[in-house]
Amino acid sequence: MRTFSVRLQVGDPAGRRFIEVEALLDTGSSDTMLPRDMLLALGVVPVERQRFELADERVEEYDVGEIRIRLDGRERTTAVVFGPEGARSLLGASTLELFHLAVDPVRRRLVAVPGLLK
Repeated sequence: MRTFSVRLQVGDPAGRRFIEVEALLDTGSSDTMLPRDMLLALGVVPVERQRFELADERVEEYDVGEIRIRLDGRERTTAVVFGPEGARSLLGASTLELFHLAVDPVRRRLVAVPGLLK
């Protein structure tokens, strides 16, 4: 799948302050990642450390916290990985699932899908 970027807003867990971000849509990433300096500026604090496998197959530990995301006209709380300062923002699969969104790779956009209760 070709990658593309989406514009979204990210905010502190209480939803008091938001900033606009352009994030690379990355369905190969389980979680959403934002640069540490951006998260700290929003007042987001780490709640735990987790291990993540990187594209080059190394395993690294990163801090994880909670943020609010505004996407597709809706708002949700989601986990966020504290990426390296200056890192590219990534919108991962777990956040897309929270919003019941899927990727249309031909039109390079997100599309609404129904949730599953099977």
